[in-house]
Order: sequence, then C-alpha cells, then structure tokens
Amino acid sequence: MDPLNQVLPEELALKMGARIKALRLLAGWKRATLAERAGITVSSLKRFEQTGKTSLELVLRSALSLGRLNEFEELLAPPPARSIDELEQRLSRPAPKRGVR
Repeated sequence: MDPLNQVLPEELALKMGARIKALRLLAGWKRATLAERAGITVSSLKRFEQTGKTSLELVLRSALSLGRLNEFEELLAPPPARSIDELEQRLSRPAPKRGVR
C-alpha cells in the first residue's frame, strides 16, 4: 500500500482478477466456460486471474457473464450536488468539451 493508505492500481487489479476467479469457481465454471460465455479467450482470462493484467472490456464481459455488470454502473459517476444551487448550475450550463488547465 502506498504512503497515503490508498490501494495501488496493480494491487486492485490483482484483487479483481482473484474476485473474478472466485466468482467463476463459486458458479462451478471452468475457465473455458466463462471464456466462452464472455466471448474472450481462455488465455486472456487466465492472465487476468493470475496477474490482474487485462483490458476493461474483458473485465466488463466477465462481469456480465457472472451477473455482476450492474456493479460497474456507478463507477466514476459524478459526485452528487451539495446544494440545490449547485444542481441548478450543473443543469443550466452545457458540459465542457475539454478540461481546464
């Protein structure tokens, strides 16, 4: 863990790979079963489960096949408005097309 007590991306990726594996085994599926249902290769799934290295698409396809895709719906959603004024400001102005320096 880093000094700020936050999980590092590599650590989280490893945890996610292990969780996918645990869910797959809980369902009683072999890697080949999940890979076929998700439309991914067995070797890519194996690499994800063992190393955490993969594409976002593989993670989402695996989650869908395991009935857990809905858990990603709120990931990285904008924070809720802190006041009615802030909410009205968000709704009244168009979203910026690019970030500000």
